[in-house]
Amino acid sequence: MVAKRVFFFFLLLRHIVAARSYPLLARQIPQDKAALLAFKSTLTLQSQRALPNWNETTEMCEYVNVTCEGRYVVGLELGGRLLSGSLSPVLANLTRLRLLDLSGNELSGSIPREFSSLRSLKYLDLSHNNLSGVIPPSLAYLTSLGYLNLATNYLGGQIPASIFYNCTSLDRMDLSTNVLYGHIPSAAGISLPALSILNLYQNYFTGRLPIWLSNSSLLRQLDVGTNNLWGELPTAIIQGKTQLKILQLSRNNLWSHDDNTNLEPFFLTLSNCSELNELDIAGAGVGGFLPHAIGRGHRNLSIIHLEENLISGAIPPDIANLTNLTLLNLSSNLLNGTIPKEIFRLSKLERLILSNNLLIGSIPPEIGNAVSVGLLDLSSNRLSGEIPSSIGNLDRINYLYLHRNELVGSIPAALGGCKSLDDLDLSCNRLTGKLPGEVPGVVKGVLNLSNNQLEGSLPAELSKMDHVQTIDLSANNFTGRVIPQLSDCVALELINLSHNHLEGQLPTELGNLRNLETLDVSFNGFDGEIPSSLNKCTRLRFFNLSYNDFNGSIPTGGVFSRFTNLSYLENPRLCGSVLHRDCRRRPPQWRHSRRFLIAISVGGSVVAFLLTLCCVRLVRKMEGMGIATRGDIFGGSSPVVKWSYPRITYRELVEATEEFSQGRLVGSGSYGRVYRGVLRDGTVVAVKVLLNLHTGNSTKSFNRECQVLKRIRHRNLMRIITACSLPDFKALVLPFMANGSLDSCLYSSSSDLSLIQRVNICSDIAEGMAYLHHHSPVKVIHCDLKPSNVLLNDDMTALVSDFGIARLVMNVEVGSAVENVGNSTANMLCGSIGYIAPGIYASDERVMQTMHRNASLHSVTSVVNSVEYGYGGRASTKGDVYSFGVLVLEVVTRKRPTDEVFDGGNSLQQWVKSHYHGGANTVVDSALGSDARKQTPEVRRAWEVAIGELLELGLICTQETPSSRPTMEDAADDLDRLKKYLAGDTTATFGSSLGMSSSIFGETSLSNYDD
Repeated sequence: MVAKRVFFFFLLLRHIVAARSYPLLARQIPQDKAALLAFKSTLTLQSQRALPNWNETTEMCEYVNVTCEGRYVVGLELGGRLLSGSLSPVLANLTRLRLLDLSGNELSGSIPREFSSLRSLKYLDLSHNNLSGVIPPSLAYLTSLGYLNLATNYLGGQIPASIFYNCTSLDRMDLSTNVLYGHIPSAAGISLPALSILNLYQNYFTGRLPIWLSNSSLLRQLDVGTNNLWGELPTAIIQGKTQLKILQLSRNNLWSHDDNTNLEPFFLTLSNCSELNELDIAGAGVGGFLPHAIGRGHRNLSIIHLEENLISGAIPPDIANLTNLTLLNLSSNLLNGTIPKEIFRLSKLERLILSNNLLIGSIPPEIGNAVSVGLLDLSSNRLSGEIPSSIGNLDRINYLYLHRNELVGSIPAALGGCKSLDDLDLSCNRLTGKLPGEVPGVVKGVLNLSNNQLEGSLPAELSKMDHVQTIDLSANNFTGRVIPQLSDCVALELINLSHNHLEGQLPTELGNLRNLETLDVSFNGFDGEIPSSLNKCTRLRFFNLSYNDFNGSIPTGGVFSRFTNLSYLENPRLCGSVLHRDCRRRPPQWRHSRRFLIAISVGGSVVAFLLTLCCVRLVRKMEGMGIATRGDIFGGSSPVVKWSYPRITYRELVEATEEFSQGRLVGSGSYGRVYRGVLRDGTVVAVKVLLNLHTGNSTKSFNRECQVLKRIRHRNLMRIITACSLPDFKALVLPFMANGSLDSCLYSSSSDLSLIQRVNICSDIAEGMAYLHHHSPVKVIHCDLKPSNVLLNDDMTALVSDFGIARLVMNVEVGSAVENVGNSTANMLCGSIGYIAPGIYASDERVMQTMHRNASLHSVTSVVNSVEYGYGGRASTKGDVYSFGVLVLEVVTRKRPTDEVFDGGNSLQQWVKSHYHGGANTVVDSALGSDARKQTPEVRRAWEVAIGELLELGLICTQETPSSRPTMEDAADDLDRLKKYLAGDTTATFGSSLGMSSSIFGETSLSNYDD
């Protein structure tokens, strides 16, 4: 630290000495040379070495990257020299300078206002530095300026309007990737007739595009993407722009004509831009049908980005007229109808992305004609029929995504002709038959065939994928053994073979997969011992052998020390310390002798007789001590082994909670209280004691929670330690969560959740709910999801809790039959006010009044009629999705749905939706805005995108029609991608399942919140 301070003091001193000595230096040598030497002296010592001959003895015009005319410097080209230091105003003394290029360096500080003295300057490039501050208005004096590039810095403030007024010779202007804000100057009198390139993307500009752009007839490139601009698509501005080649309007808040329903006027005008090469309006919110005019006029059009909008209707076959098209992205819209076969006549098409729409019908066999395609994404639609064998003609394809459709039939062996295939994802379809050996042999990156109905043994050709990183064959009907040759796939990072019918032993050769990070073979029929060779897989982080028939001792040490008992659930023949199950030694040989067996039989008979005489007295004595019988608590058919719950007496609970003292009380609800307790072994637990046992609902709630908790096992669901049940006392013993509930943490004045924590919490909840709906041995509908029923452990992992009114179902689709387990919710309103899905109406006016009076209690029980939940209604997973959507909105806005601001028929989701386009900053928790101001511009932009995704997820999940809401599995997938995106994975596509869009912040971005 001391050395660093000395170094900076030295640099400061040298800068001061150079500045003071400059007049003396100028008197001794020519002014321009003195200015160059003074500029060099302000750079760091390392940077000065990049200018080796800049010294007093060398002729000025021989300096590297210096151009002279006579005795004057007219050009200084120092781009990409990695110069660091402050941008010194001394360069303003080069009065004849016409070209100044300092791009691609590490210069800091502000742009000197003294640069206004460079009246001959025509070319100024300061891009890709670390400059900050504002753009000095004095640059307007550079009236000869034709090229101005200040891109990729940290410049803030507004664009000085005087630059547009005075610098009328501007040909190219690039202010992109800064933190500029405000309106683009649009006052009357501005005219830039020579302007050909205007780049303002990745800033925080607001308002409309200035109309004076319509007079810039030579415009070739207009890029204003990723801002907060709003208004109708700029038809008037692009009118007559015959030289326009690039039009980028993406990630703004735009709409089409006729109240965002008519795209035809815009595309008709665009058809006259015959030189247009690239069109990007992605994520702008525009709606309407794609008109036939999209295929007219612009034969040079090569790239079209229209993804993440509200475009509906069918895809017009006229797109096939765009013969030079190389990229077409229409993903995440509302497109329906079939895929026009004419598209596949485009011989130059390299990337076709139609995912996340409502497309139906089969994949046209003409797809085999698109031989130039390298990326084909038709995922997340409603495509049906078989995969055409002609797809094997695509020998250049690298990425093929057909997942989340309704495809049937077998996987065509012709796919083996796709020799360049990196990723193949056919998951979540209805494919049947065997896996052709020709297919896995060509995949080099990702092979995902999960969630289909494939059968047969694993083909030996799997071993030929020596570059493959992911193999996911889960949720199929594969049989047989795992081939040892799978270890030849040396680059493998993930293997998921879960939920199949595989058997036999795991090959010891799997230990040769040194890059393996995830291995999941759960829910199969594997047996034998766990290979200790897996200890060589030093990168292994996720390991799941649950629900098999492995036996023997679990290996210890190495990677096995990372895994808990959750990796080995329901393997009754396994033993080891992690399972708290001792591995017994083999019994001696004499124990199998005839004499020993006779003696044991006689002795056992005597003991059994004596035990029979004492049985009744022992049972009564146990009941008098308050020991619960497991049949009472965990009765009924259950996949959980009953002896896995330790015994606990009423007396132990009294001691643990200091006689249920008020000081140990941590929470209370409609059915009970929760106390913090410390067991005799020092374990800190939460003891949930039921009240009002004389009422039927409390006992039913207790029984229901026991029924649910015994059936579920997931890292994001509350697990039960044990329970105590007496006629006049019932309690659940649960792990104690030090961070309390999400509700208390969210509204605590002493704790502000960061954006990443909020995303992680939402992701945890979605994972837990997805397990309940789709992967639990017995499907569960929670019925009361809200922040107070979400607990946070020591590392802020969220766990869904409180299953007192949950329902167990045999099928989680809407309208599924509900398993009758105690009828505990038959007379209850399932849920809490504000979180219940629409469709509930009270049977009389008094009930409605009761609900409104008790809204602040968050939990009401009334006799009601319901479409999704309620009296006589059938529980639906879509009701849980609705509650989750409200919870997500609450996490982002920090407002309860029962807040008084929502009186008068308004609701949280309606409030968010009314501000969603162009004013989302109004609804976002101000603490997030304060955090955003502390981040770098890149992180701020990522945060705004992430918050937009969360808001849209909440709105999608709270749609009134249940069928239009996504599944919890879809929500969990998208939140997982959002977590990766915030972690820096720019390849993460978080809009794959729900069709999300961003750019929802209007005139004020998150960075403009007041602290």
